[in-house]
Amino acid sequence: MKLNELRDNPGASRTKKRVGRGAGSGLGKTGGRGIKGQKSRSGVAIKGFEGGQMPIYQRLPKRGFNKPNRKSYAVINLGTIQKFVDAGKIDSGAPVTEDALVASGAVRRRLDGVRVLAKGDFSAKLSLEVTGASKAAIAEVEKAGGSLKLAAPAAAAADTSE
Repeated sequence: MKLNELRDNPGASRTKKRVGRGAGSGLGKTGGRGIKGQKSRSGVAIKGFEGGQMPIYQRLPKRGFNKPNRKSYAVINLGTIQKFVDAGKIDSGAPVTEDALVASGAVRRRLDGVRVLAKGDFSAKLSLEVTGASKAAIAEVEKAGGSLKLAAPAAAAADTSE
């Protein structure tokens, strides 16, 4: 196989529709927009327009709130941790920290911390150190003979040192 022989699968990509390139192209003159009217002109935004009536999104009251400084945790299940231990990517002898989970590839990035949930089978005797865990996950780890220590989130720890 050579680089110049590489091709996409037939039908996988289509050529871009080139509008306004002459009458012979089939999309010349008005460019497929028809004749006259608001939609034929540029800069049109009529998605929420209801013929002059107050649009429904303005008639309904605003509701809810999105907390701007909300914490976002990376979530991992105990079953996933067990798979990584079985594959030898996580050392069961050393304490398993959030950095160790990221280094092994079990968690992509820490975000505001790592939270452990109890989904899946877990039998490894591990010492876990994470930001958060469900009650079921803590019980499952202790049942397997390990320990789960909850550390303060990295951002909260940085705030207290100032």
